[in-house]
Amino acid sequence: MKDFRPWRRKAARWRPGRRRRNLPARVWSRRLAPAAWLAAPLLAALLLPLTVVHLRHDPAPPAPPAAPQRTGAPAAREPAAAEAAQPKVSVYLSRARQIETLPLEDYVTGVIAAEMPADFELEALKAQAIAARTFIVRRLRAGDRSGVPVPGADVTDTVSHQAYVSSAVLERDWTKAGRSADLAKLRRAVRETRGIVMTYKGEPITASFFASSGGFTENSEDYWKAAVPYLRSVASPWDREVNPELKATATFSVSELREKLGIDGITASGARRVLASSGGAAGKVKPLTAERAYEGQPQPQMEVLSVTAGHRVKEISIDGRIFTGREVRERLGLRSSQFTWTMKNGEVAITTYGNGHGVGMSQWGANGMAKEGGTATQILKHYYSGISFTQVSILLKK
Repeated sequence: MKDFRPWRRKAARWRPGRRRRNLPARVWSRRLAPAAWLAAPLLAALLLPLTVVHLRHDPAPPAPPAAPQRTGAPAAREPAAAEAAQPKVSVYLSRARQIETLPLEDYVTGVIAAEMPADFELEALKAQAIAARTFIVRRLRAGDRSGVPVPGADVTDTVSHQAYVSSAVLERDWTKAGRSADLAKLRRAVRETRGIVMTYKGEPITASFFASSGGFTENSEDYWKAAVPYLRSVASPWDREVNPELKATATFSVSELREKLGIDGITASGARRVLASSGGAAGKVKPLTAERAYEGQPQPQMEVLSVTAGHRVKEISIDGRIFTGREVRERLGLRSSQFTWTMKNGEVAITTYGNGHGVGMSQWGANGMAKEGGTATQILKHYYSGISFTQVSILLKK
């Protein structure tokens, strides 16, 4: 093969010991240029690792804030496509008396805005998002519209179902009122749990929750009638550590207490009707004030007969009449059915511990767990016994 490199023939005539002549610069340039081409691959091989190491230490550019990516989500998924894939929820707005229909994940955002303080830990908010999503998905899957006063809605915005803040209120009272950071935090909790619901034996659970416990949650049958296998009493010591309003005291006069409990025939209006002592026909009655009706009567006799697994009052005797702790709580408007009392000067002071029915997840307990490093998964598996997790898309296809 013909050699097109004439510099090799000239170099071959040079011998060791012979004095090299001073060649013109253009001759040396012709000799060096081909040599540089041969050396280029070697230099690239030596320098490439240095370049790679340098790039690995450069931080990646942040994702555009307008389109955050959910962990584990396909990077190429468009927000519009994601929204279209979501089931829709129709909420009856009780004050406006209107129905708002919106994507599932937007509904969940409105629920946690209403149900949990935005300054709670992110993992607690994520646990709340999963609980809220599970609640509504269970209703959607079963076609359950119980408690909804108008046709066309799936759920109300009240605590009869789940409290909910409408999109219009979020825009007006959050975005425009300087709470954009709080709203962004809630949306992050929803985004990072997107589509996740709790199941038991393949079915979405009744994801009940409440504000705080007095140290333990309740077995479902101790507040409701049915025993639910995943709604078991568990310890919740975090409430006592993080809830500044763990205790609350409500004071009632003896007459008011008996009236509210329906003891001694006091009417709901607060007046007792007795036979007229004079000036009236037999059988006629006239109202007397509660204070006069009970003037000089002894204080009520109260005795706890039994307690629940969650350390709440199960049964209590008041003036010989037996009530459940739930009945006393609801009739007196107490925060919980875990209570003690004192009596003095014709008044009964009842001190409650915790807030809510006590079944399922304690929200303050969840926040306490999160402060100690607990994840949303760990929180939910603690408060709901034996549950699993699955995707909404799988459940709604069944």
